[in-house]
Parts: sequence; C-alpha cells; structure tokens
Amino acid sequence: MKKDSPHSSAIRIIGLGNGMRGDDAVGLMAARRIRQELGDRVEVIEAEMAGVDLIDLMKGASVAILIDAVRSGKAPGSVHRLDASVSPIGGQGFSRFSHAIGVSEAIELARAMDVLPATIIVYGVEVGNTEIGQPLSPPMGEALDQVLKQIILECEACHA
Repeated sequence: MKKDSPHSSAIRIIGLGNGMRGDDAVGLMAARRIRQELGDRVEVIEAEMAGVDLIDLMKGASVAILIDAVRSGKAPGSVHRLDASVSPIGGQGFSRFSHAIGVSEAIELARAMDVLPATIIVYGVEVGNTEIGQPLSPPMGEALDQVLKQIILECEACHA
C-alpha cells in the first residue's frame, strides 16, 4: 500500500488492484496518474490487497473516490461511475478474490460502522485480460484517460 501525502486530505483517492495481473492494475495506474496531475491537493493511496482494510483507508475523508477493476459483461474499457453515498452499489462485478471481500461489501460494512465518508464515488473499469504478468490491454489507455478527466472534474467541484 502506497500513501503519497503525509497529511490527511478532505479528498482521498484510492486506487485498487493487483499490479501483477494485467488489467486488474487499472485502479493503481489511475491513482498514479491522478497523483501526477493533482499533486498534494488530494491524498492518493494505491492499495493492492485492501479487503477489510479499505474501511480504514476511507476513514477520516470527507470525499473518497475509489477506482477498481470490474467485470459485469460490458466491453473492456467501459467505465462505471457509482455513487455509494446514499445507497448500496451492489456487487457490480467487483472482485472478491483479490481483495478478500469486495468493494461493495467493504463500503456497506463502513456504512454499518458509521465511518463511511459523506461522499463516496466508485469508478469501476471493465477489464479484459487479468492474467498474471500481462500489461494493461489497449482499451485500458482510453479508460484511464476518461477516469482521470472525470475525477479531476469531481475534485475541482469539491475545491481541491
């Protein structure tokens, strides 16, 4: 897990994934690009095996934006934006295998514990090849650009 900022930020970006499993690294890659674009205006965390630890990663933030790989049957590179601030986001194809529990389960557990940030947005990027040792597939490049652009707009709306 890599945290970039030594201080807490009102906006916390958490990129999830496994850097060794092809397209599953898309959340990590998005976090790195956001760090380059926004610097210390937001807190950026790369989490390869978050699971239940995702709850601690979200604690204390006013806004948490999560980015993870998803498989819901849409074309690789498709981007989903889900607002978990008010209601559950459902499984939506988020993996449980690489994070012990899925993103949606961690969010609901945080909600039950009353530690969920006031605003929580989840970006799910449809993945193709998640085999070990593979690079990101071509559709991930365009998806990364789209996610980066959307998150920058969201951060600007939150005055980051």
